Order: sequence, then C-alpha cells, then structure tokens
Amino acid sequence: MTEGRPLDVLEATLGESVAVRLKDGEIYTGSLAGYDQHMNIVLEPASGDADAPTPGEVGVETVESTTIIRGDNVVTITP
Repeated sequence: MTEGRPLDVLEATLGESVAVRLKDGEIYTGSLAGYDQHMNIVLEPASGDADAPTPGEVGVETVESTTIIRGDNVVTITP
C-alpha cells in the first residue's frame, strides 16, 4: 500500500483504475487521468467499464468519455 501525503498517493496512482466515492454515496470507477491541488479528479473509462457516470449530478461533469469530479465532493479514492 502506498503511504504519504494525499497528493503523493494520487501521483503514484495516475493511470491506474480507481473507485471514487462521493459524499452522496455514489461511486465512480475509471482510470485516474489527472488531479489538481484541490483534489479535483479526472477519470477516463477503464478498460471493461460498462457503465458511464450519469451526467448532471452536483459536482460531477462528464465530457464525452471523461469525468471530472470536484474535489470537495470526494470522500475516498481506492485502487
């Protein structure tokens, strides 16, 4: 398991499949494509993902096949 500062953990997880749990209980899965200092998360579909995230939820925006999640909605990110 990777330990360290949250942004260091995200850096080590770039390109890997992750599950992101939001405050409302929704879980999004995909390949971690990017993040910023506010822990805003960019997910791209992981190979084998059958369901795309639902657009229009608060703090979640889907552009084509890329999902952007606002960091203040994120509760956990797990590999």
